[in-house]
Amino acid sequence: VQLQASGGGLAQTGGSLRLSCAASGSNFGIIAMAWYRQGPGPERALIAGITSGGDTNYRDSVKGRFTISRDNAKNMLYLQMNDLKPEDTAVYYCNRDPRWGGDWFGWGQGTLVTVSS
Repeated sequence: VQLQASGGGLAQTGGSLRLSCAASGSNFGIIAMAWYRQGPGPERALIAGITSGGDTNYRDSVKGRFTISRDNAKNMLYLQMNDLKPEDTAVYYCNRDPRWGGDWFGWGQGTLVTVSS
């Protein structure tokens, strides 16, 4: 599976952005997926996950503000980000959620989100 995240950009505090992730391959619909982000530090953190069946889970820092969704027919993963904060500034990536088994796919370039105060 190859992944390409897009939709990042510059937003003001309190604003919204919607990220998209296009996935190649025929097995996307059975793979648990997630959004990750990497800020100034080296750690890449999982912030939202969604199972093949549509069950979702969120990191506390984004809960209530971000919504992960997927369209298996289109091989697409989405992240709706509302009420953005400067601390949401990061490069965002999509990839498999390894908590449901399997190794990560190639990470791709990610998409940069910058939130101004």
